[in-house]
Amino acid sequence: MRHPLLLAALLATTPLAAQTPAPIDTVDPMIGTGGEGHTFPGATAPFGMVQLSPDTDTRCEIRACYSHAAGYRYEDPTIQGFSHTHFSGAGHSDLGDVLVMPAVGARVALDPGDPKQPGTGYRSRFDHKTEAAHPGYYAVTLADSKVRAELTAGTRIGVHRYTFPAGQAAHLLIDLRSSLYNYPGKVLWSGLHLRPDGVLTGFRETRGWAPGRKLYFAMRFSAPLTDHAFVDREEKLLYKGFQGPGRGSDALAEKLGRALEARLDFGVLNAPLEVKVALSGVDENAAVANLASESGDFDAVRARTTAAWEKALGAVAIDAPAPIRTSVYTALYHALLAPTVWSDADGRYRGPDDQVHQAKGFTFRSTFSLWDTFRAEHPLLTLVQPEQTTADVVQSLVASQQFSPDGILPVWQFAGRETWCMIGYHAVPVIADAYLKGLRGFDADAALAAMVASADHRAYGGLGDYIDRGYVPIDKEPEAASKTVEYAFDDWSIARMARAMGKTDIADRFEKRAGNWRNSFDANSGWLRARLSTGAFRTPFDPTAINYGSDYTEGNAWQYSWFVPQDEAGLIALLGGDAKTIAKLDAMFDFDTSKVDYSHAEDIAGLIGQYIHGNEPSHHVAYLYAYAGAPWRTQARLKQIVDSQYKPTPDGLAGNDDLGQMSAWLVFTALGFYPVAPGSNQYVLGRPFVSRAVLTLPNGRRFTVVADGLSDAHPYIGAVTLNGAPLSRSFVTDAELRAGGELRFTMAAAPNTSWGSGAAARPFSISAR
Repeated sequence: MRHPLLLAALLATTPLAAQTPAPIDTVDPMIGTGGEGHTFPGATAPFGMVQLSPDTDTRCEIRACYSHAAGYRYEDPTIQGFSHTHFSGAGHSDLGDVLVMPAVGARVALDPGDPKQPGTGYRSRFDHKTEAAHPGYYAVTLADSKVRAELTAGTRIGVHRYTFPAGQAAHLLIDLRSSLYNYPGKVLWSGLHLRPDGVLTGFRETRGWAPGRKLYFAMRFSAPLTDHAFVDREEKLLYKGFQGPGRGSDALAEKLGRALEARLDFGVLNAPLEVKVALSGVDENAAVANLASESGDFDAVRARTTAAWEKALGAVAIDAPAPIRTSVYTALYHALLAPTVWSDADGRYRGPDDQVHQAKGFTFRSTFSLWDTFRAEHPLLTLVQPEQTTADVVQSLVASQQFSPDGILPVWQFAGRETWCMIGYHAVPVIADAYLKGLRGFDADAALAAMVASADHRAYGGLGDYIDRGYVPIDKEPEAASKTVEYAFDDWSIARMARAMGKTDIADRFEKRAGNWRNSFDANSGWLRARLSTGAFRTPFDPTAINYGSDYTEGNAWQYSWFVPQDEAGLIALLGGDAKTIAKLDAMFDFDTSKVDYSHAEDIAGLIGQYIHGNEPSHHVAYLYAYAGAPWRTQARLKQIVDSQYKPTPDGLAGNDDLGQMSAWLVFTALGFYPVAPGSNQYVLGRPFVSRAVLTLPNGRRFTVVADGLSDAHPYIGAVTLNGAPLSRSFVTDAELRAGGELRFTMAAAPNTSWGSGAAARPFSISAR
């Protein structure tokens, strides 16, 4: 302070990178924990099996589950405990396994109590001011017990560190009854075993969203137990273990039942208590082995996971103002949470047939929300995690199909179990996109066979009628209009991969099926509509209607009439050409929403007219202006979407993050391009939202995006160059990106209506070949 001029000079000469927070310090895991983002703030490693996070007020009963799908909701004033499994941004709740809660004093409550009545149970009040959330680390002070709780996680382990008030007896409460999406009888069976070496192991089988899910755990403590009690709340009987230190060291305490809890006593401690927990889908011994596979105390595990996050987030270097930089890096963080590791350290995993299998040469992944993530999440992973992660994903999908009792690729899978949630066979474009981009490390022939088997599975979702008629009839199958167009896109993906592999017969068959979208498009009205078995379109028809189980999946005709990623040029022709298409797109965004009520539809959020950013069917729509020769309209709409749908705050996501899809959309859009049709090997240019970004590719090359003059006053693209040469088309190819180089945008105050407008400048469509 005595040398202000010297200090100013030093700051002036410090490189910008040194003044800018590191990517890991820019991430805010609290984004999406409020509103309906459904993210969790707790500790996890990239794609980690363990998501160790606090659960707040509602361990919900069926109808209350949607708002607490991730266990934590920012608006809640109490924490019920810390559990080890969570979805990031899902529209359905489950998991919340192995709830742990510290307690102090002579009495340990066995029920969580009423969040509105402090002291009625083991839950505790907390203040956000005492929270800290960073990639791989979470901490909070529990106001009622004054315990400081810290959490970190490795790939298959979670580590708790609890600092208890001085002089107070320390306890842990383990509640195996507790779960997200609770209802009577959800826990089919569970067990607790205290081993002679002091390791607590256990399991539970649940009949939740994924029926018959089995999870095993092992728990080691940094201090010896002084006493413990196991209780089955169904039996109302208490099992007492050894009494006091030094007794029962050779005993094996066990309790089996459907409503188990454990009280673990440690006496007065003179150091923080560390609790290391490992999970497994195989058995308890496998959980013990996973426990041993990741060594070190709390700080060592945290340091390794911090390094893993620094490496993963370092794939993209961003120069942008703090708010958008925080939003984009947090989006990248959320995109790196799933698909999660499911195989153990020795490669074993429990598959969709409920049998234990061995992953050879890859790590088995699960948690596939494919209806959401095929759009942008998986294409993003092919850039920022293109080698082992993408190869793992493809091999996991194929292995799942091979061991599936139904012989179909995953639809919505977690913990190796199928939920059959949502529609389509969208593992197909994930595999095709990876193959067509030149990514390998998997058996392409086996992958293509799995894709064809799924597409020909006549018993699934109206596929028999789709194969026979060329469309799904609504009087035989709900959501028929959506299924028809989504199947057609998946079929095109099969055709693309088969053609690249020289499988001409397969390519020809599925190329024909890729045109089936036309069979549900009513050219007279200009809408995608559901058809009856007679061939007639169903009436009455309202393009604004959103009713679950009706003609469309989580949407209406406004959103689904644009879902032809493989042939937008064909759609434009049916709509009457460029001008009419642009007018209809404008009408979608400018629709007066006061005329509709979607309060009954949980997933419908983030409305801009009939554009619904909080749900995936709309995600590619703003980019469709480019297919009609008006990319400047895409640029304007993207600014409208980013400004209104993303904020660096707890309620900063307009809708469910859906295992990274909402976040991946922002990462791509911020960089200035988006994969409208995964499998086309093209990215449609939008406009960048960061002034500079450097994508570091595994081959050592770098692809740099620069936006000269970017500001709110310059929201449009004036000109584009690729590696110094003018770029007149409104797309770049995957090969151009992977080759490295520079994509430079010159931003302008007014739109350049001639750039990208010509027919040759437009992105890929089947009809424009």
